[in-house]
Amino acid sequence: MSLMPSSPTVNVVIQARASSARLPGKVLRRLGDRSVLGWVVRAALRTPGVDGVVVATSDAVDDDAVAEEARRHGAEVVRGPLDDVLARFLVACETFPADAVLRLTADCPLHDPALLAQVVALWRAQPELDYVSTTLVRTLPRGFDAELVRVPVLEEQARRPDGPHREHVTYGVVCDPGSYACAGVVVAPRADELRVTLDTEDDWALLDALVRELRVRHGEGPFAWRDVVALLRERDDLVAMNAHVEQKKVTG
Repeated sequence: MSLMPSSPTVNVVIQARASSARLPGKVLRRLGDRSVLGWVVRAALRTPGVDGVVVATSDAVDDDAVAEEARRHGAEVVRGPLDDVLARFLVACETFPADAVLRLTADCPLHDPALLAQVVALWRAQPELDYVSTTLVRTLPRGFDAELVRVPVLEEQARRPDGPHREHVTYGVVCDPGSYACAGVVVAPRADELRVTLDTEDDWALLDALVRELRVRHGEGPFAWRDVVALLRERDDLVAMNAHVEQKKVTG
């Protein structure tokens, strides 16, 4: 009798730190009934097809609170260099082995588990893919960014000691699509001009108002991304709160 092959392991790895340059402590801010980080962990834990959820924070003292908050919400925690995010991801992969990781950032509290599950399911259907994301061709609002990458690809990237990929973990993959098998999740109609990530006080004002209204309409969350977009399409006043905010540029 032959044994069925085991299913590949996919862990979510959430990068989080307290020392944001533009909005310090943002991931620990209270948004509704939980912290911003708590929203991200909850969405990850509710994502079908995921085997584990790990928060990768730094070993700096001011990230003790981040580690404590992550554990409080049910995530595993690893810690590593503050300025070398890729190294933290490798610690996560060594401590909690996986075939692929779904990379999330802790400043995107409105993640939709169903959307995350699409990314995971696409890779599980084609595990020869090196990279699957919602941003390969951006059609969703900024703040629904999710990237799945095979662990051997991360290990390959880590052999290069310097460069923007040390902070922006998948930079070397996204910028070299000829060397990697990549695929993306796209939606229609497009909504990529909208912004629901947290980098500034104006982002915070938008998220706070948005969540208040979403909770009235749809309960405690997590919310479907289409419900988020539908509300923003109704409310130009909300969109205007952070429409002027520019995303921080990646420098090579």
